[in-house]
Amino acid sequence: MAPALSTRYSRVLLDLLAAAAGALFPFAFAPCGIGPLAIGCAAFLFFLWRHSSPRRAALRGFLFGLGQFGTGVSWVYTSMHDFGGAGVVEGMGLTALLVAYLALYPALAGYWTSLWGREIRGPLRSIGVAATAWVAADWLRGWLLTGFPWLQLGYSQVDTALGLGFAPLAGVYGVGFATASIAASLSVAASIGGSRRDRLVALIAASVVVLAGSAMAGIRWTESAGEPIRAALLQGNIGQAQKWLPETRQATLRRYRELTRRHWGSKLVVWPETAVPAFYHQVQDGFLRELADEAAGHRTDLLIGMPVLDHDSGRYYNALVVVGAEPAMYYKRHMVPFGEYLPFRHVFGFVAELLQIPMANFERGNERQGLLHAGGYPLAASICYEDGFGHESRMGLPEAAYVVNVTNDAWFGRSPEPHQHLQMARMRALEAGRYLLRATNTGVTAILSPRGEVIAQAPLFEEAAVSASIYPMRGATPYVVLGDWSMAGVLLLTGVAVGYPQWERMRRRAVLETG
Repeated sequence: MAPALSTRYSRVLLDLLAAAAGALFPFAFAPCGIGPLAIGCAAFLFFLWRHSSPRRAALRGFLFGLGQFGTGVSWVYTSMHDFGGAGVVEGMGLTALLVAYLALYPALAGYWTSLWGREIRGPLRSIGVAATAWVAADWLRGWLLTGFPWLQLGYSQVDTALGLGFAPLAGVYGVGFATASIAASLSVAASIGGSRRDRLVALIAASVVVLAGSAMAGIRWTESAGEPIRAALLQGNIGQAQKWLPETRQATLRRYRELTRRHWGSKLVVWPETAVPAFYHQVQDGFLRELADEAAGHRTDLLIGMPVLDHDSGRYYNALVVVGAEPAMYYKRHMVPFGEYLPFRHVFGFVAELLQIPMANFERGNERQGLLHAGGYPLAASICYEDGFGHESRMGLPEAAYVVNVTNDAWFGRSPEPHQHLQMARMRALEAGRYLLRATNTGVTAILSPRGEVIAQAPLFEEAAVSASIYPMRGATPYVVLGDWSMAGVLLLTGVAVGYPQWERMRRRAVLETG
């Protein structure tokens, strides 16, 4: 009886440690940014998976996910309760449902790793199983139900050689695969009962990945294509509770106009997402026309976030409008679920009753929109949530000379979300090999280099403007050319290399059993 109890208690303790490792995992991301912590937490989870049954591995993956997302995306509650109109119980309940849903992905990765890893022979195959399962789960989470890419493993390495080396090559999933491979190598090296040779091979594999990332980090995939552009990004710091009130509209417009006038020396001025709290047609003939005349006199182009109403269809769009030499509009393509539209309304209709979010029924823009031109060059535009998706952010490249993202993270207060969102934008700059201009309502407004470095940054929740010179860029990183297909190929080849020997053994066993 005693040994059985001891085993049971040990299993429960390891289950709890899996949850604790998951709770530590988000500290590898912004604002803390302890990149090596992500490798350590993943290595510990992989170690548990290697010594668990498939069902136990799935449970431990789920508990890790509860810790990961319960700690890392708890800011969802802030948006629902503080600004979405949900009560405490409703907000906590909806947040808990989201966390439980997201935790299913590491559970799935754990089940697959344990199931396929039980008969795997050789340390490299074991490493391949774990890394492939983790990244496949991250990819699925970033796609299914429009995707939720927060806290994907690759983002934790944006400041490391892994990020600098692998992001331009294979995007955030390539960085994630390299990071997961190192973590899996460490788990193999620490495995109970492993041979000295296996441990040595695992450590060599981890070293090779690190050295490869370091070697590729020095490659410059893109180059300057012209004279520098002076750009200014405006952060109006308009409180979310006041943003859409009719009585505050004129004060908001005055604030942005005055901030703009201080930067007429810039060739480009960027306003945040929905900086204008009115439809385009409501301000077109008065406010915008006067602003356009001023801008033309200073040879400055403006990029302004505002909603646009199509009178013919009655639909409205979240748009980025060019006020300048080449007027044009970009319509947001990837809507925020439950924020800008309601998926599966027949299932989730109750959510609409709990949340009262202004402008929550935006229409999707066309997938193939022409490039905007401002500051003398074509640019790739994205709005808010869209810069969380590398395969979408590469649209318009390599023709675009730089990238612009406008967003409004005021929904999440002083939580880690604005910092996490900036970290994702930094990955997009690395993938594209382009300067990225990111204008936000309350922060974090920043100008990013093609290496993902923060050149200039505004403080959170302050009225501010960020200004710097950027260079138009030309050329294409491998990721711009291939997108996520390169990583899909790696996952497929790794899966075949790892799974085929086991499938062959299973086939032979079945033949022998049927005699």
